[in-house]
Amino acid sequence: MYIARSLEKTVQDIQGSFPVLLITGPMQVGKTTLLKKMTKAERRYLSLDDPILRELAVSDPALFLQRFEPPLIIDEIQYAPQLLPHIKIYVDEHRQNGAFWLTGSQTFHLMKNASESLAGRVGILNLPGLSNNELKDKPSTPFIPKSKALIERIKGAEPEKLNDLFAKIFKGSMPALYAGKVNSDIFFSSYVQTYLQRDVRDLTQVGDELSFLRFLTCAAARTGQMVNYADMAKDTGISPPTAKQWLSILVSSGLVYLLEPYYNNALKRIIKAPKLYFLDTGLAAYLTKWTTPEALEAGAMSGAFFETWVMAEIIKSYYNAGKRPPLYYYRDKDHREIDLIIHENDTVYPIEIKKSSNPGKDAIRHFGALARIGLNIGEGGVICLCGELLPIDKQNWYIPAWMI
Repeated sequence: MYIARSLEKTVQDIQGSFPVLLITGPMQVGKTTLLKKMTKAERRYLSLDDPILRELAVSDPALFLQRFEPPLIIDEIQYAPQLLPHIKIYVDEHRQNGAFWLTGSQTFHLMKNASESLAGRVGILNLPGLSNNELKDKPSTPFIPKSKALIERIKGAEPEKLNDLFAKIFKGSMPALYAGKVNSDIFFSSYVQTYLQRDVRDLTQVGDELSFLRFLTCAAARTGQMVNYADMAKDTGISPPTAKQWLSILVSSGLVYLLEPYYNNALKRIIKAPKLYFLDTGLAAYLTKWTTPEALEAGAMSGAFFETWVMAEIIKSYYNAGKRPPLYYYRDKDHREIDLIIHENDTVYPIEIKKSSNPGKDAIRHFGALARIGLNIGEGGVICLCGELLPIDKQNWYIPAWMI
């Protein structure tokens, strides 16, 4: 069963404006399925998972493009970056928009090669896992807590109970889990093993897969927390520089998002470590060994998983519009913290995330810290488990999590 993706419209816009379209994202999020769904009969599909095709692409990329003429879909382009300069030569000669559709599940090497070889010729999109709106077959726009946008967003939104929400958090966002009766434990076990063998061992030359798996689990246990490389290294038995390198692999693989602190030259007392969020809560739940949605909801990591899911939904809302998420957090040395800041047009929109149906006005007490350091503050809110979109005051809202 194909679930319509919000990125489809953006793909149509991009492929009509660039000769090359590159869709990146983690394994199994539906990159190939999306492009196959949107392609016409004359566009040929080639996967570099095929060892024979991969060998030809690596050893003789010019011959590869003579043998297979555009329009093409080339899947897993990261396995043959040698193709990229020859794709550049082709598009410079033919000036044909939409000639190449590329996918890649590992951006660690891919993005550097793409940016160097295809600068100005490639439209790059990031496909995340399924969003809550996609699961509901609802339109999605980049989330921002402006009154008009919130009121428009809640139209037609279907309220969800706590148990239903945590069932989604526990299941995660991989399309395969919604295509039929798939055992999530078996799926994620295979997913992790494939990830370790394909992306980690083959592409990043990590020698110790067992240590990397421990590090992956360590990162999942820290979702929603500030990054501390020394602690992660100690818990995993590796060095802090290795921990930093391995976390960058998780980010480039699309498994982890690092939320940077908001600061400028006027903010001298900001704490500059990023916060770590897993983009698929189902994978994080599997790695941290939660066995049911009920156990997760009642457990010690319940709040962290709720915050992670909310953050992932907001990040997806920007990725699905083809935009870089303008997202930050704030925390100073006086321990004033704001979970999320959306920055747009020199205005900051503060957001708190609370696993509560009635968080109270105290949840927005630190919003004023932004004004005291000279920032222009827009509307804000508390994303929580309330049943309705309700005003807190003239500037802020209680925002139900299910309407994101």
